[in-house]
Amino acid sequence: MCPKNASYYGNRAATLMMLGKFREALGDAQQSVRLDDSFVRGHLREGKCHLSLGNAMAARRSFQRALELDHKNAQAQQEFKNANAVIDYEKIAETDFEKRDFRKVVFCMDRALEYAPACHRFKIIKAECLAMLGRHPEAQSVASDILRMDSTNADALYVRGLCLYYEDCIEKAVQFFVQALRMAPDHEKACVACRNAKALKAKKEDGNKAFKEGNYKLAYELYTEALGIDPNNIKTNAKLYCNRGTVNSKLRKLDDAIEDCTNAVKLDDTYIKAYLRRAQCYMDTEQYEEAVRDYEKVYQTEKTKEHKQLLKNAQLELKKSKRKDYYKILGVDKNASEDEIKKAYRKRALMHHPDRHSGASAEVQKEEEKKFKEVGEAFTILSDPKKKTRYDSGQDLDEEGMNMGDFDANNIFKAFFGGPGGFSFEESVGQS
Repeated sequence: MCPKNASYYGNRAATLMMLGKFREALGDAQQSVRLDDSFVRGHLREGKCHLSLGNAMAARRSFQRALELDHKNAQAQQEFKNANAVIDYEKIAETDFEKRDFRKVVFCMDRALEYAPACHRFKIIKAECLAMLGRHPEAQSVASDILRMDSTNADALYVRGLCLYYEDCIEKAVQFFVQALRMAPDHEKACVACRNAKALKAKKEDGNKAFKEGNYKLAYELYTEALGIDPNNIKTNAKLYCNRGTVNSKLRKLDDAIEDCTNAVKLDDTYIKAYLRRAQCYMDTEQYEEAVRDYEKVYQTEKTKEHKQLLKNAQLELKKSKRKDYYKILGVDKNASEDEIKKAYRKRALMHHPDRHSGASAEVQKEEEKKFKEVGEAFTILSDPKKKTRYDSGQDLDEEGMNMGDFDANNIFKAFFGGPGGFSFEESVGQS
């Protein structure tokens, strides 16, 4: 009815702003000042729409024009300051993004969004940083909100894919990256992420295939190549480190396996499989205290019968490790036969017998006498099936009258070699 009235466009712009429809409101506000360039409220509303949509430079020009028309206008003065604040937050965020200080970028975007609540660009930057920080549910929520309003938003599709990618849902992630590239073929970040995701998936699957086929050397190489693709994908890389640790354990490179599992839990401290793998490697290398610590962590997280038993086994081995290792003293394997134990005792007893070291210094004599006694003690336990069983099971030997302080190493030696007259050390020296 009255298409040339600037106030009507201005009023409708104000109404649309109240409804949160800033892009539509911007058109009306711009039309109002085209019709009347001296319309201060029209410039203020145009500036407010620009600012709400995240275009702080354009907003500042509108507020500047309002101040030229009314230099004492308090609203224009404040909004001009707000626009400058948003510009500053953008600059800081851009610098911090390059420095990979994603927490600070999120902080800056939160502050900027207080003035620009309808800015999709700021929300996407925030969501991408949240994804990089591992705060995937928050990032997905932001991206989903944008997609509800604009299902073709390539940046939001990229962020959704990024969250899935970092949660090791690589196949689903690729679908979102492809969709983002369909909407924006030159979307550089989506292109790189899609390429990395496909490469990571292929290398991991090839590594798994080589492992299942028993080709551990090839599996190791493939997992190592996969780890070099994207250092930012923490969850997938944790699994790759654990997989490579398993390969190293198969190759009996146990220290390397422990290191890989340690890298896995550094990336993901909730990764139970990596703790279990490392604990087993600690058991295999007789680092029982470390094994107990890992099994305790696992059992605290998942209280299953299996984990409880693993913890008990490790605690038993730790207890056993603090005693004298009689197998080591005799130099035999834990599965040694009765004959092997006897042969080992004969060899060690003759080696450390005090008579053999009578011409040595007092210090050497004392040390050899100690070893001679330990050899006798070890033989006493390992040659007796009942005592050996108790020893192997980690039970205390001092129970049931097995006090190890009561035996005499010389008596054991004489009994073994047939008693008085049955053995002459001097005669045997040349044979040993």
